[in-house]
Amino acid sequence: MKLKQVVFATNNPSKVKRFAHGLLNEGVELLCLKDLGLVLNVDENGQSAIENALIKARACYKLTHMPVIGMDDTLYMEGVPADHQPGLFVRRIHGKALNDEELLDYYINIVKEYGVEGKVNCKWVYGLAVINANGEESVYTWSKDNFYMVDVPSAIKNPGYPLNSISKYKAIDKYFTDVSEKDKRCLSEDESDVVQFIATHI
Repeated sequence: MKLKQVVFATNNPSKVKRFAHGLLNEGVELLCLKDLGLVLNVDENGQSAIENALIKARACYKLTHMPVIGMDDTLYMEGVPADHQPGLFVRRIHGKALNDEELLDYYINIVKEYGVEGKVNCKWVYGLAVINANGEESVYTWSKDNFYMVDVPSAIKNPGYPLNSISKYKAIDKYFTDVSEKDKRCLSEDESDVVQFIATHI
């Protein structure tokens, strides 16, 4: 069976890894921009994760003329004042895009300042945009609020996803970086619904 190639509109290989295995089982090979020798620089000026995902997907489709997916996310932290809520600007703080280490330090300090007993309940809201070979667009959104952030990081790091080192699942009190595949299945963290959406609409 020939695999259908799909480009993920991201420069972050960890994001590709997140869905690559599941999509491979659906006959889809997920490529990143680096695989094609491309760099995508877009102005993510949407008002929601879905809008930003569409902006990235459309720019990538125009560049590659291949089926593409774009993704963005928003982060909300309980008890943190509105002017310090990450929202759409999880990595861009005061106009500066932080690297993984800077980002980790920033959010550890947020938890220290506004957390209760060293933790803050959090919620991710994700937006995904798919554009198929005919240019038809489909969007999908989902959220995750089964976790909190802490002010003491795990020793394990996920490059590209630094906040996984301070995020813990409420149900098992384990860092995102430390969970096993068995843990993920118990937590329903396989994101198979997202994989199915991509495979169906690509």
